[in-house]
Amino acid sequence: MTGDQAEALRRLAAVRRRSQAALLRDALDELLRDDTLARRIEHAREVIGAFRSGTSDTAEEHDRALTAALDT
Repeated sequence: MTGDQAEALRRLAAVRRRSQAALLRDALDELLRDDTLARRIEHAREVIGAFRSGTSDTAEEHDRALTAALDT
């Protein structure tokens, strides 16, 4: 951590009346949550187009296709 970052963290902790450690834990939790979401989104993008439905109108008729699949 740079000196400027440490000073900004100290000031923020004082303003928010929270410990610096608590602010760092919150920031780490958010970073990890965002990373998990980013990985899930990337995985979803990787499988787009990887499967074939056998029909050419699934994009337009996705509700009907989903209902039919769930009813079986």
